[in-house]
Amino acid sequence: MKILMVLTSHDRLGNTGRKTGFWLEEFAAPYFVFRDAGVELTLASPKGGQPPIDPKSDLPENQTPAMARFKRDTEAQKQLSQTAKLSDMKSEDFDTIFYVGGHGPMWDLVDNPDSIALIESFYNAGKPVAAVCHSPAVFHRVMYRGEPLVKGKRVTGFTDGEEAAVSLTHVVPFLVEDELKRIGGLYEKAADWAPFAVVDGRVVTGQNPASSTVAAKALMEVLAPKLAGASR
Repeated sequence: MKILMVLTSHDRLGNTGRKTGFWLEEFAAPYFVFRDAGVELTLASPKGGQPPIDPKSDLPENQTPAMARFKRDTEAQKQLSQTAKLSDMKSEDFDTIFYVGGHGPMWDLVDNPDSIALIESFYNAGKPVAAVCHSPAVFHRVMYRGEPLVKGKRVTGFTDGEEAAVSLTHVVPFLVEDELKRIGGLYEKAADWAPFAVVDGRVVTGQNPASSTVAAKALMEVLAPKLAGASR
């Protein structure tokens, strides 16, 4: 079983002068869910190399067990520092793709031609696609059979209320919740900051940082038949 995890290379939070990047929990938690399941992981980003960690995600109040484990794991740290270039990735080399969230993807992944083509290639090949928090926004220009991929599908992602709570409603290029609805997604959500993931066929989405583990586990359940077949 091979999973491609995609992270942002973008480190500027709009025109605020502040730094952004990927949200550490949204990488660490899925990373260990996948690795502990024996999955072979490849990490990629638009620029390759070390992707930027959103400094806010590493504040004391945001620490999680998965993050603590990551900081003890030199193998994971080394792998993160050497992400491949997204443009070099091919869907035929993997069983699924998982997008790590954070605000960074809102600038360098949502309209990225390589990313759009890659997601379409995975989905057209019958493979599941997954994203958490802000990263479900990467689906907003992805098409399937002439229509938006998420049209008519149950999806979730960072809520308008969560974006307002971090005072970035007018900084991000668009709001994840509103955009998923605009393109025909059947948007669902739990309470702000609660863990929540949705599976609709081969589309797996998680709402927020707290949803990182449940989204990763949901993806593994979608992949379970393939895992079972491989073990026979």
